[in-house]
Amino acid sequence: MCGIVGYVGSKQAYPLLINGLRRLEYRGYDSAGVAILGTDGLIVSKCKGRVSDLEAHVNGTPMAGTVGIGHTRWATHGEPNDVNAHPHVSTNGDLALIHNGIIENYAPLKEELISRGYKFSSETDTEVLVHLIDDIRRNEGTDLAESVRLALENVVGAYAIVVVDRNTPGTLVAARKSSPLVIGIGEGGDLFLASDATPIVEHTRNVVYMEDGEIAILDREQGLRVRNIKNQEKRPSIQALEIQLEALEKGGFEHFMLKEIYEQPRSIRDSMRGRLNLAQGSIVLGGIKDYEQRIVNAKRILIVGCGTSWHAGMVGEYLFEEFARIPVEVEYASEFRYRNPVINEDDIVIAISQSGETADTLAAIELAKGRGATILGICNVVGSSIARQTHAGSYTHAGPEIGVASTKAFTAQVTLLTLMALMVGQRKGTIDGARYRQLLLELEAIPAKVEKVLKTEAQVKYIGDIYKEARNALYLGRGYSFPVALEGALKLKEISYIHAEGYPAAEMKHGPIALIDEEMPVIVIATHGASYEKVVSNIQEVKARKGKVIAIVTEGDTTVKEIADHSIEIPASPDAFVPLLAVVPLQLLSYHMAVMRGCNVDQPRNLAKSVTVE
Repeated sequence: MCGIVGYVGSKQAYPLLINGLRRLEYRGYDSAGVAILGTDGLIVSKCKGRVSDLEAHVNGTPMAGTVGIGHTRWATHGEPNDVNAHPHVSTNGDLALIHNGIIENYAPLKEELISRGYKFSSETDTEVLVHLIDDIRRNEGTDLAESVRLALENVVGAYAIVVVDRNTPGTLVAARKSSPLVIGIGEGGDLFLASDATPIVEHTRNVVYMEDGEIAILDREQGLRVRNIKNQEKRPSIQALEIQLEALEKGGFEHFMLKEIYEQPRSIRDSMRGRLNLAQGSIVLGGIKDYEQRIVNAKRILIVGCGTSWHAGMVGEYLFEEFARIPVEVEYASEFRYRNPVINEDDIVIAISQSGETADTLAAIELAKGRGATILGICNVVGSSIARQTHAGSYTHAGPEIGVASTKAFTAQVTLLTLMALMVGQRKGTIDGARYRQLLLELEAIPAKVEKVLKTEAQVKYIGDIYKEARNALYLGRGYSFPVALEGALKLKEISYIHAEGYPAAEMKHGPIALIDEEMPVIVIATHGASYEKVVSNIQEVKARKGKVIAIVTEGDTTVKEIADHSIEIPASPDAFVPLLAVVPLQLLSYHMAVMRGCNVDQPRNLAKSVTVE
């Protein structure tokens, strides 16, 4: 949440910053702003609204300069308005600063600065930083980088900051703690900064991922220098970006979300590529190979995540317990970190995050590592914090996900958890050999089956048009389908703003059945499997209360079709793989209902893609 961009070089900064902010707008879109350092001094322009609003606000204002910073905000402290927008500027107008994160001790720092005569114009915690840095620089006589370092010694919280000083032309100073920053090394001395690599990839593929506690000086003449909070010089490690520029475009789709739904056959296939070998009947996960035996010997697995990643973790619980016969607990990272969980040294903790930067999940990792557990990461973004802070792990290889509501991230995470559970089960001997080979065959066929499910879009859109004005919806599933019901309800809430809840189908009788009437759509995952007859009974209970049933059924089903108001067919598949298929029509249903309601599908209100603050 919150997007940061910066540039130092020989080109005009403003066009680069605006383009970068467009790439990062999925991280926050409450307000936006830029600060350009040029021959006319420091020019700051910011306003409430989206990047397009900023462009309109800037229109006609000279923005010449080859050094600059830009920011798109997801509000934490202070409502979204022009004053609270970033950058924030020091009283004398020398410094401009942008920030992603939360300064926890901003209140006492603010009181101290007010006592020294500083005036505050915003409600943000960020404004404290720019005044604190300015205060140290003036009183201590230190340069910009040292002033930033000394200021951060007094700060408690999470931050990624970039500062520009009109008295230090050609230089940016950046620092991070618990919020991501990536530096791009371009040609001819060009240097780029961003919250993630999406604004950088079109300019260079050489990047440095800043570590916690690092301060970077980006200078047009001297290049890149990095030191830590203790003022020790560090040698930056340059890595090559893997993402392709075309992956950041809509590719002819109206929205990124729809594009990413349609990318799932490829993203699932890419998650299995080089890992599932059907000819040899083997699964090899190179990223966790050194820890394979520890997983096999584990007496318990803890899975932590937030939102969609937590739902994927719930599917993982069913997978590991069925195939590997290892007890699993799935925890919200935000709750796990604030209680006193029982963690043993022989526990395996699997941390799941699309971005690899989720603040609560990173805190959960730190807690579990401190107790001696082995930590494995599942994330999508190469070089992310979770990838660096876990003992081992695997990338999903889903490709960039720009839509705020996760779609292909969920199926890629579930695919990877499936591979892990099957691999461990095979090593332990808890899966019969013939069944294991059949499951590999079925898993390899999933991408083609997802392609078939996508052909139901017109039918799903028709159903969505009927229920687009619904005020509430209920999603029901049993076994592996229960987490899918939760994920389907989350998608509808996120992007259409229709209240929706997911429940185990049998739990409907313990409360939610009281809500059912002729206006409430009830979406039921009713595929053939171990619980099929029970789910049919649950559907009949809904119909007895005049509820409207939308059923996800197995191809060729006749029983549910006769009693449901609408049915959407998906190909037959083992229970364990149903989540990879059943979730797709639920994603499409949410998408089309949101579009019909006039909602901003890719950037739903109050949400941001990467939750890097508590």
